[in-house]
Amino acid sequence: MITEYPWYEEIDSKEDLLQGDFIDACPIIIPPEQLQEGKVSVEVCEYDVVVMSQSCDLAQKKIDLVLVCPVWLLNEFEKQNDYFKSKKGKEELRRGNNPSYHLLNKCSIKGHEKNYQVVDFRNVFSVPYAFLEAFAKKNRKTRVRLLPPYREHLSQAFARFFMRVGLPADIPPFK
Repeated sequence: MITEYPWYEEIDSKEDLLQGDFIDACPIIIPPEQLQEGKVSVEVCEYDVVVMSQSCDLAQKKIDLVLVCPVWLLNEFEKQNDYFKSKKGKEELRRGNNPSYHLLNKCSIKGHEKNYQVVDFRNVFSVPYAFLEAFAKKNRKTRVRLLPPYREHLSQAFARFFMRVGLPADIPPFK
């Protein structure tokens, strides 16, 4: 049984974007709830994000907008929802039993150390490719990339969240 298998690698920020790349303090434009004619005021929030768009689409420049999800440190995430402060809540995250979120392991890469992180699938953003690529390259000298098979596991968890189907009437429980 393999007990040590790396989750992350440090890459040069000049490398092309791929699925599983982490971008810290990424500016996200939040439009107003109500649009008015004329000038529009927007809010700009910074989020630590992970790239969710498929690597093949990014590499072949087949997309104009890159899909990203916010990433929260587990201790910050717990402040948003008391349930995840509990051992049971954390265990549910670890097991993947809450389709809205995905738990990632600690990162011990020097200069990029982070505790457990939670990827939030409920809040998905699209960022123009050209902007994100330029921002990622100038933000730091290096960035972190999630490695296979953990990258594919993240992608699969996102797909399960996205493809949920609510039925109007379910099969009744067996008694």
